[in-house]
Amino acid sequence: MLKIALPNKGRLSEEVRELFNDAGLEVRARGERALTASLGGEFEAIFVRAQDIPEFVADGAAHAGVTGWDLVNESGREVEPLMDLEFGKCRLVVAAREESGITSVDGVKEGMRVASCFPRLTQEFFSRRGQQVTVVPVSGAAEIAPHLGIADIVVDLTSTGSTLKMNGLHEVGTVLESSARLVACKRNGEEAVRKLDELKQALGSVLAARGKRYLMANVPRKVLAQVREVLPGLNGPTVVDIMNGGDFVAVHSVVSAKTIYRTINGLKALGCEGILVTRIERLMP
Repeated sequence: MLKIALPNKGRLSEEVRELFNDAGLEVRARGERALTASLGGEFEAIFVRAQDIPEFVADGAAHAGVTGWDLVNESGREVEPLMDLEFGKCRLVVAAREESGITSVDGVKEGMRVASCFPRLTQEFFSRRGQQVTVVPVSGAAEIAPHLGIADIVVDLTSTGSTLKMNGLHEVGTVLESSARLVACKRNGEEAVRKLDELKQALGSVLAARGKRYLMANVPRKVLAQVREVLPGLNGPTVVDIMNGGDFVAVHSVVSAKTIYRTINGLKALGCEGILVTRIERLMP
């Protein structure tokens, strides 16, 4: 049974569990504080801190794991990136006080103190640029460091930038863009690689279905050309003859959920009838 290391708490943990459940790999734990759980018949989840997952995977204690790309890079451990899970998106940025006069990373002067929960990435970033700074490791709330006189600037995670602004900081550069990733141990055998490929397909089919809807409609034959413009689909809409349909055919297509309102209005304007929209659980392109 393959072991998959998953975050044991936080927003990332919730989103990971939701994804695995939607993929048919229900997380079946004996209790809220259980250290392990079944993921169907072929996989077992082990719950650890998100920052420890690269270590578990690199050492082979887990065949694969899910954690943030920022944590993978900060760990410095070698793992095999398998797929971007497209949630938990954020950026590791350089930020300075509004009154500092620093408008870009080029404005960071030699000897400045930089507070960060990501000391490795911070040091590597400035070293690559040839800027000599003093990195001040902190365990949290890096954004208050400049106000306490601990550091001149910070390197911190942000998704919207609102927390930085609330603390009188503004972004001056990006160190890394991050999201949740599925990573694997580089020493996995052939059987493990095969099963993890199946896992990738299962998770990928759920991700591909998100933000999509399956639309069916009865369409007048004479407007099929115009309907193809409204419903491009993955490879164009599927057109099916209707028994006793006369001048109508059935058209099926996968469409974007964000534009479904305009799509329906466009179909109605062309004289389409019996429009039905359903959610998609999985999508294998």
